[in-house]
Amino acid sequence: MNDVLPSVVEAIGATPLVRLDRITSGLEGTVLAKLDFLNPGGSKKDRAAKGIIEEAERRGLLGPGQPVVELTSGNMGTGLAIVCAVKGHPFIAVMSRGNSPERARMMAALGAEVVLVDQLPHSVPGQVSGADLDLADARAEEIAVARGAFRADQFHRDGNWLAHYHGTGQELWRQTAGALDGFVDFVGSGGTYAGVTKALKEHRPAVRCYVVEPAGAAIVAGLPVTRPEHPIQGGGYAMGDLDFLRGVPIDGFVQVTGDEARTAARRLATHEGIFAGYSSGANLAAALKLLDGEMRGKTLAIMVCDSGLKYLSTDLWADIDA
Repeated sequence: MNDVLPSVVEAIGATPLVRLDRITSGLEGTVLAKLDFLNPGGSKKDRAAKGIIEEAERRGLLGPGQPVVELTSGNMGTGLAIVCAVKGHPFIAVMSRGNSPERARMMAALGAEVVLVDQLPHSVPGQVSGADLDLADARAEEIAVARGAFRADQFHRDGNWLAHYHGTGQELWRQTAGALDGFVDFVGSGGTYAGVTKALKEHRPAVRCYVVEPAGAAIVAGLPVTRPEHPIQGGGYAMGDLDFLRGVPIDGFVQVTGDEARTAARRLATHEGIFAGYSSGANLAAALKLLDGEMRGKTLAIMVCDSGLKYLSTDLWADIDA
């Protein structure tokens, strides 16, 4: 019985790494995809959810049976719903109505109380702006105070980036036996980028790490925000400085349009059999740009952040004939 896990929480992490040789055929270089959509909640955010809750329990910030509340675009909320269900914490997920409804249904199915916050009058469904996110954030804070809930606060809790420092980054190094030249990541909270970058650069400082953002909403790159609404859910919200990125090396920035992310995600499905979401497409599109430029001939790792099942109602897959 040594191979039987005590709960699904222990199944988080240790995801496969695969070569995308069909997509990179004809290019000089290699793209390796870390399949974090195979986590129990269907996204890389399961790692951060586990890290935040377990850190809070260890530090006495989260008591037995205490409610947990968090602002989410769906993935972090799903991870928290899973971890909280196993550990006995009621979970309240606060999400903008601009995010795909599949995510709300999944969180509710996992036992979460889902609070949907209306977008601003001129916002576009499926395209959540930073202002829309601010509304949801304010509602989450109200709930935390009213119910005495622990605020998971994925943008500031160290359990987020530490989960990727101790987990994802070390896994990438072991899986490649150190034969890795670069890491490319679409930034949301910044936890994945910070944790993986710190881990990889401790092993090999020459590994080049790139931040990926939506074109027109590349605030980390210091560019003017001209399109705060975009279809790449989970990041590019122009929320200001990301705490996790302070002091973390950034070797370059890549901007990706919604169309580029969509095309790349569809290529992942049709060429590699990997059914993923928008941010995974953004990572692939960015990696391909780098292989066609300054990283020609190199080996790059990307995250396959979440499952395409969470986007069936969006323009990523809605026009696919069944």
